[in-house]
Amino acid sequence: MKLTDISRQLATAFAAVGVSSLVLVGCNNSSAPEATKEAVTNGTTAETAASDIDPEHTKIVIGTTEGDFADMVRNQVKSSLEAQGYEVELVAFTDYVRPNLALAEGDLDINIFQHKPYLDTFKKENNLDLVEVFQVPTAPLGIYSGKKSSLNEAYKGMSVSAPNDPSNFARALVMMDDLGWITLKDNIDPLTASKTDIADNSKYDIDIVELEAAQLPRARDEVDFAVINGNYATDAGIELTEALFQEPSFAYVNWSAIKSADQGKKWVEDVTNAYNSEAFKKYAHETFPGYKYPKIWGTDHSANTDAATAPVETTAQ
Repeated sequence: MKLTDISRQLATAFAAVGVSSLVLVGCNNSSAPEATKEAVTNGTTAETAASDIDPEHTKIVIGTTEGDFADMVRNQVKSSLEAQGYEVELVAFTDYVRPNLALAEGDLDINIFQHKPYLDTFKKENNLDLVEVFQVPTAPLGIYSGKKSSLNEAYKGMSVSAPNDPSNFARALVMMDDLGWITLKDNIDPLTASKTDIADNSKYDIDIVELEAAQLPRARDEVDFAVINGNYATDAGIELTEALFQEPSFAYVNWSAIKSADQGKKWVEDVTNAYNSEAFKKYAHETFPGYKYPKIWGTDHSANTDAATAPVETTAQ
């Protein structure tokens, strides 16, 4: 199953994501590390006090996963909103479960960490009234070196680590199919692909090692190749340009999410404008080479090259 088939299926799959196997199985609140709350700084001055902010919502609590999404808030969005007159608090999480639960429970005003297929499925499976608002620059999934430094070093019996949550694991399988390392069954849903959808793994007899996404960068030396989420790669100091292969699809550009009841409120509009301002675009283009950018931004400024996205011929050793 090649990318052209996957692209056609994505168009259909996006309209009806809701398979229970997509729900991330992660840390619960009792065992997971506490989220990091960063101190609020009030940027209000005599001038900004009179700014046209939402009078009923002057403090905005933004939740992200640690890494690039948190850095976007720290380094650009926070100061932009504070200059407008808001107070801004960042809460950084280390897993993919609690940000949506915290949003639904009112501990956050908005979160930014997930692609739409994951949001759609998570809110359905957990009966949460959440809705996406705007896209944000997103580091694509990539295959990085482990014990082997080139895709041409692929060999029969090699080990490849991959995220263990179903959504990202499916993406990893699609990437391996693109490379010709495995063959997926025809007509599968690329959003829900699992090991049972592998039609043929005989070429390389790959040992797929499933790990928590945050552990993947640290475990690179234990496997031949590692499929790593972009945000965790950058958080670990790995340059996206180091990827041996990047996910070609733009289907997984991440979104912000809010409670449905907050749609249309001025503070939501102001956060949206901050993330789509010319200042933020300039910051993103300079700071995050190789990222996928929001569709409404128009021209793609990502640094992906044909060499980083095109299937590579590999030979067994």
